Amino acid sequence: MPFITATDRYIARLVFVPMCAVFVIAASLLVLDKMLKLFDFVATEGGPVSVVFKMLANLLPEYASLAIPLGLMLGILLAFRRLATSSELDVMRAVGLSYTRLLRVPYLFTVVLAVLNLVIVGYLQPLSRYYYEQLQFDLRSGALGASIKVGEFNTLQDRTALRVDASRDEGRDLRGIFARIATKDGQVLVISAREGQFFANKENPDTVILRLSEGQIVQDGPGISSPRVLTFATHDLPIDLPKIEQFRRRGERDREYFLPELLRIGWSKDSSQAARYQSIASLNYRLVEVAMMFLLPLLAVALAVPPKRSSSALGVFVSIVMVVAYHKVNEYGQDVSSLGRVDPTLALWGPFALFAALITSMYWRLAYVPGGQPIGALETGFAKISRSVMKLFAARQPRSAKTLAAEASGAVDAA
Repeated sequence: MPFITATDRYIARLVFVPMCAVFVIAASLLVLDKMLKLFDFVATEGGPVSVVFKMLANLLPEYASLAIPLGLMLGILLAFRRLATSSELDVMRAVGLSYTRLLRVPYLFTVVLAVLNLVIVGYLQPLSRYYYEQLQFDLRSGALGASIKVGEFNTLQDRTALRVDASRDEGRDLRGIFARIATKDGQVLVISAREGQFFANKENPDTVILRLSEGQIVQDGPGISSPRVLTFATHDLPIDLPKIEQFRRRGERDREYFLPELLRIGWSKDSSQAARYQSIASLNYRLVEVAMMFLLPLLAVALAVPPKRSSSALGVFVSIVMVVAYHKVNEYGQDVSSLGRVDPTLALWGPFALFAALITSMYWRLAYVPGGQPIGALETGFAKISRSVMKLFAARQPRSAKTLAAEASGAVDAA
C-alpha cells in the first residue's frame, strides 16, 4: 500500500487552501495594524515614505512566526470540519481509517512548517529585529535624509532655526521659508523666501546647500547700528548636517541573538547573571513555541468535529482562544524567567506539559471513546444560549400586516 494514498492527497488539498488563506489574512492584519503606527511615526520624524515599507519588511519574520501556527491549526480544523459536516468523515471511518491514520498528511505539513518556523525564530527573526531597530535609530538621527517638518520650527546645529509652510518632492522642494541664523560672532540673520531647494555639496559632504528664491535677509548684530535689509532673487544658504552617531552592534538585546549564541551565553561563566537568565529564557521560549506546533493537529481534529445533526462552529472559536491564550502565557513565562524569579523549565515547559495533557485527553475522547465529544458540555450550553437568544429576538419582532389581517379575520369569524 503506498505511503500517500488518494485519500491523503484529498485531505492535503483540503488543508492547504485554508491554511494558506489564514496565513495571508493573519499576516496582512498584523501588517496593516502596524502600518498605521509606522506611517504616523515616520511622518512625525519627517522621514521618507519608503522607510515604512522597509520597516514592515523587517517585521514580516516576526509576524510569520505567529501566523504559521495559526494557519496550520485552522487549515487542519476547517478541512476536517468540512469532512465531518459532509459525512465524508463517517465514510472514511467506516472503511477502517482511524483519526490517527487521517492525520498522516497534516503531520507532514506540521514537520515542514515547524522546521521553517525554527529557522525563522532562530535566525531570521533576530536579524530582522536588529535591522528594524537600526531603521528606527537612523530615522530619529536623520541618517535617512529626513525631510523638514512642515509647520514647525526645526533646529539645526543649535544655531539655525528653520520653518517651512509646505514641502514637496519628499522634502527637497520647500515653500514659504523662514530661517533665523546665529553666527559665531554674535550676528543674527533673519531670512524669508518664497521657495527653496536642497542640493548636495560635493566639496563638503557634511554640508548641504539650501538654494532660496525671491526673499529678503535682515542682518543685525553687535557692530551694526541699524538692521540691514537685503532683497535677493537667489541666495545659497549652507547648512551643516548634524553629526550622526553609529548604531549599536547586534546582540545588546536577547531577541537579537541566534539560537547558538543564546546557548553560549546561557551556559558561559563569563556572562553576567542577568544575561544568562535572559538568554536561557529566550532560548526556551523559542523552542517551546516551535514544539507547540506538534500539538496543533490533535487540537484541530478534536475541535473540528461537531455533534451529530449540528453545524456549530464553536470549535473554531475555542481553538483560536486556546492558542492565543497559550501564546500569552508563554510570553509571561519568558518575562518572569528572564528576571530570574522562576526557572525557565517550570515557567515555559510546565504550561506546555499541561497544554499537551489537555489536548491529548481531548483527542483521545474524540478518537477512542464511542460518541465522545471533547467540548460536549460547551456545545450543549452554547446551543441552549443560542435558542434563548433566538426566542428573545423572535418575541420582539413586530407582527407583519399579514399576521394582523389574519388575526382580525379570525376575530370577525368568531363574532
